[in-house]
Amino acid sequence: MADFSTDVLIIGTGPAGSATAALLSTYGIENMAINRYRWLANTPRAHITNQRTMEVLRDLGRDVEDEAYLFAAHQELMGENVFCESLAGEEIGRMKSWGNHPLSKAEHLMASPTMMNDLPQTFMEPLLFKTACSRGTQARMSSQYLSHEQDAEGVTTTCLDRLSGKEFTVRSKYLVGADGGNSLVAEHAGLPFEGKMGVGGSMNILFRADLSKYVAHRPSVLYWIMQPGADVGGIGMGLVRMVRPWNEWLIVWGYDINQPAPEVDEAMATDVARQLVGDPDLTIELISANTWTVNNMYATHMQKDRVFIMGDAAHRHPPSNGLGSNTSIQDSFNLAWKLAAVLKGQAGEALLDSYSVERAPVARQIVTRANQSIAEFGPIFEALGMGEGVDPEVMQQNLVARCDSTDAAETQREAIRKAIAFKKYEFDAHGVEMNQRYKSSAIETDGQPEPAFERDAELHYQATTWPGARIPHCWLFDHDSGDKFSTLDLCGGGTFTLFTGIGGEAWEETARSVGAEFGLNVVVHVIGPRRKYVDHTGDWARAREVSDKGCVLVRPDQHVAWRSTGLTSDPAGDLRRVFSKILAR
Repeated sequence: MADFSTDVLIIGTGPAGSATAALLSTYGIENMAINRYRWLANTPRAHITNQRTMEVLRDLGRDVEDEAYLFAAHQELMGENVFCESLAGEEIGRMKSWGNHPLSKAEHLMASPTMMNDLPQTFMEPLLFKTACSRGTQARMSSQYLSHEQDAEGVTTTCLDRLSGKEFTVRSKYLVGADGGNSLVAEHAGLPFEGKMGVGGSMNILFRADLSKYVAHRPSVLYWIMQPGADVGGIGMGLVRMVRPWNEWLIVWGYDINQPAPEVDEAMATDVARQLVGDPDLTIELISANTWTVNNMYATHMQKDRVFIMGDAAHRHPPSNGLGSNTSIQDSFNLAWKLAAVLKGQAGEALLDSYSVERAPVARQIVTRANQSIAEFGPIFEALGMGEGVDPEVMQQNLVARCDSTDAAETQREAIRKAIAFKKYEFDAHGVEMNQRYKSSAIETDGQPEPAFERDAELHYQATTWPGARIPHCWLFDHDSGDKFSTLDLCGGGTFTLFTGIGGEAWEETARSVGAEFGLNVVVHVIGPRRKYVDHTGDWARAREVSDKGCVLVRPDQHVAWRSTGLTSDPAGDLRRVFSKILAR
């Protein structure tokens, strides 16, 4: 007999594991989360927080969203990626990033009620973990996953209490492996992967120093240092990342993965910082130093019967595009409501099969995109004359040559501008962050064709209510108070939601009665004049892609499950059919 029992056991309390625990507890599902360490994140690792992730936090509660903003560096401070010889030295160029270009900012404002921000993992992880524990998650620190065995009824997991040295077992109905890039859960489940681990090596130096005089006038998260002849960064490229404005920093540079990882002491860290900052007298307070590997691997399938993986366990990639913790938290949003529906008897277990079908393509997409973004630094090196194999002295001469008045120098300057601007595919890829459209048995399109993207799908988000897409954000207004609410505020929260308009009232009664048959409390909103919520701007009428008498059915994760362009001849039969398919009943 197991020492403990729970509905869902979660291995790992990083962004993926803690978000899953917080969502399950919010939905009233008993769960336990274990962490092999005695602490949460102690380095700022992940930090870019995109709008879709903030929507998940908003769904957990406005208090959760507000606390994230409280500790985050706001979007305007994420600023412009700067390319320079050193922080104190000559600037080569910059690009407006993370939605700060006026055109991009407009798209961000239209896309979501939330704001992009920079929230280091040292703040995000405790926020999610606290939310989970305060809502009912049983958490055990210093508890290490060892193995699991599953049967037709559940999973028995063996763990090690690292304080006592004794093993204990947990019996759960489902097991979630959110145990990072070296996931034992994924290995023991025998899940398939494509790609390669350890394709490159990197070193982090986390330190404190007041660098405001070099950066406050040009706020940015990332300062790319091009310094030919430096003894760091291979050809002389390093990264100085803002952790806290403007006195906590992280230096990143590569090392040869085929050689032993460098050992960094305070003297070496200080020397590196002085070179990249460009201040020979700089004094730093070294916080920590560590090495990590650049990976290019993703799971082609993310579940094995009652065992699931998510986060870095499923998609292993460099931090390019800032996709890591965002995708991890969005994995949890997809899986948590499905586990809750099955455990509450609202859905058949086949619903859970849609998790991998929907999220494995996202894992592949973001791993591919993140590694491609590394390769897209090549044109910058080439334009600066800093390509592979070029002597550092020649590199420096090539860098200086861009200042000449010759035709060649003019061509070089244009090449530099274009190469830096092209990095928008890494630093302003709004479509990569927001355009996920699911295709699975948990979606019913009724054969409606997927709308083509009118613009570059990596750069631009395109709103649609096509089933599988996230519901478009539009502001609606409370008829009595005048307060505004996003369409996303009116759905989610662990429930199915149906939107309709005047003339579609039949959907309201039908949704509630059919929902009751499935044990669901379906929330219904009739949008229109003198109704609870009013579309004063007409934005929802333009975005919904159905008539007033039509309807849009939204899943608990705010993705459209089904829509009808008008009132059908048998609304009850249609909703019964749709719920039967989506919930595998």
